[in-house]
Amino acid sequence: MSLNNDPGMLAPMAATPTPGTTQPQRRGGLFRDTIGNVLHQRSARIGLAILLFFAFVAIFADAIAPFDPNANMLDIGDGSKALSPPCIHLLGCPADQPEHYFGTDSNFRDVFSRVVYGTRISLVVGFIAVGVAILVGALLGAIAGFAKGSSDNLIMRIMDVLLVFPALILAILIVTVMGRGLAQSMLAIGIVAVPIYARIMRASVITVREQDFVTASRALGETNRGLLFRRVLPNAMTPIIVAGTLGIGSAVLDIAALSFIAIFFFQVPFPLVIIAAGLLGYLGGRIAPERFQVIQEKRDAITFRVV
Repeated sequence: MSLNNDPGMLAPMAATPTPGTTQPQRRGGLFRDTIGNVLHQRSARIGLAILLFFAFVAIFADAIAPFDPNANMLDIGDGSKALSPPCIHLLGCPADQPEHYFGTDSNFRDVFSRVVYGTRISLVVGFIAVGVAILVGALLGAIAGFAKGSSDNLIMRIMDVLLVFPALILAILIVTVMGRGLAQSMLAIGIVAVPIYARIMRASVITVREQDFVTASRALGETNRGLLFRRVLPNAMTPIIVAGTLGIGSAVLDIAALSFIAIFFFQVPFPLVIIAAGLLGYLGGRIAPERFQVIQEKRDAITFRVV
């Protein structure tokens, strides 16, 4: 019997696409695959929700804050006192007392308003500093982990040299060379953190490059560049993104430390969110207030934003 008359052979042949027709293809890419891998984790989704909350606060700070962040309550004349405790009428605070959710500082300013407005600079500082560190560190770590050999040794020995220096001391040195300013300080914090993200990315790439799907792609003729950027990186980004979210708080603290030691100054008045501001405000109002004037002009934060 001829094969042309066999119905079992005609079915596969009929399923063969004819010229001019296209089959639906799976759309993907580095960004989409990376985001998909990250969002599959519950902790990443929770972190994203918290981040979106703070972004909402920063965008709508004008509507959320009850007072101008630099307004003196004495000028308003609502009877507020310096370093007054939090007062929320819905939680039982007497109606005859002025309402301040976080109380006031030693300069008669509303702390809650300054925290809300301080969210803006905190997000900018955190994202730029960590973004620089991740961009440079991830690239160097990916090259070192994928290339192996002399390239790996050279890159990682340079990273080890940077890790020898204390982070704050190295940041001060970089700012001193580049000049004082907020932009230079953010860049310095980013450079200091590069070795951390480079080592994380290198370890992740070394793990991923030995998996079967990478070996299969290499056997099918995929170039090294394609393997790195299309196969390895999308599956190696999750650890560095998690580390980056934790690094945002550290970046804010480092910038605050540089400001504390007068490496750079904001144009006063401007609220800067740093840690331990409540304690500093308390001390500034009760122990030699003039010694805390510089601190008071550049703080007004609470720990929860960094955490």
